[in-house]
Amino acid sequence: MGSYIIKAAMPDDAQVIMHLVDVARRTMQENGNPYQWPEGYPSSAVIDDDLQRGDCYIVCDAAGKVVGSFVLRQGPDPSYGHIYEGKWLDDSMPYYVIHRVTSLPAAHGVFSAIVGYCIQYSDNLRIDTHRDNHIMRHLVEKYGFTYCGIIHLSRVRSAERLAYQMISRNVCKVPQ
Repeated sequence: MGSYIIKAAMPDDAQVIMHLVDVARRTMQENGNPYQWPEGYPSSAVIDDDLQRGDCYIVCDAAGKVVGSFVLRQGPDPSYGHIYEGKWLDDSMPYYVIHRVTSLPAAHGVFSAIVGYCIQYSDNLRIDTHRDNHIMRHLVEKYGFTYCGIIHLSRVRSAERLAYQMISRNVCKVPQ
């Protein structure tokens, strides 16, 4: 597990982020999750939009190599408007959503660094993942997120996702 630096992504980071997306897609497919990020999603247009909005971040190792990326976007998120078979821990306060998490397989501890970074900006975080993404499901639960129910993505017809929430005042410490 390394020490990481997180910083806002710039437009010239788009190519390395797309490489990370391709690596993440292959990793998901190799681990029984071929449906979460089908070929073409997220596209370079989606990444460019994230960069333009200013809520895309890169994770760099001590040598400055980009080893991960994610989006931290302020809610409300249209996909999170209706939750099924459960409820949010707290639906009354503002929240941020973590989207499009990527990391190189050899870069251990990236998700821990992401969560540690995000809780500095919001006491209320949400994240979702595909039912077959066992790696991400394990990580979000390990780092203090609580399973809340099922959402359907607004951008993809009938795309079901498992939704999680973390209210950081309930979290003592991000595990290392």
